[in-house]
Amino acid sequence: MTGTLRVCAPVTFARFHIVPALTTFLARHSEMHLDLVLTDRGIDMLTERIDLGLRLGTLDDSGALTARKISESPRRVLATPTYFRRMGVPAAPADLDAPEAVIYDQRTGGTEWTFRHDDSEVVGNVSGRMRITAAEGVRAAVLADAGLAVASEWMFAPELETGAVRAVLNQWTLSPMTLWAMPCERSRWSNILLRRSPRSCID
Repeated sequence: MTGTLRVCAPVTFARFHIVPALTTFLARHSEMHLDLVLTDRGIDMLTERIDLGLRLGTLDDSGALTARKISESPRRVLATPTYFRRMGVPAAPADLDAPEAVIYDQRTGGTEWTFRHDDSEVVGNVSGRMRITAAEGVRAAVLADAGLAVASEWMFAPELETGAVRAVLNQWTLSPMTLWAMPCERSRWSNILLRRSPRSCID
């Protein structure tokens, strides 16, 4: 493949899971150039001349027509050990309305979450005085012991591995975070991308 491929992706997801792989990708495709547009907000792919959009969460009707599901990550209730020592560990979803939460103020975030355990389903509402519109800001606030957050494992992958962040209420499940690949139908790359398997769109 030759030419320039413009890809848009969420900032934090790209930082941990895409940018580290770019050296290998460009070595494999020596005649390609890559423009990586990073944003947590939805953008007009046609206006921004995006060839391939990587989106997290639920798609609207227009995006669902051509989108390919790539992968998914569990969502967790998480915070630092320091925060839990200070505020206590929630024992059930109903306990989430008492602690301070860092609320991700995007369509994949919010304050109301449905928790499932066996045949039980419970709605838990997080409350907090801090709303942040970028995942990087949510990460920074959580790592500064400011509160707990409901987030995908993707968002805190390094810290979950090292123990700097701890997940709780693990006996309950939340709807997973889904990653979608969305080729722009008017892109010159569209036929190539649509013919490929879902995972190979970002391999």
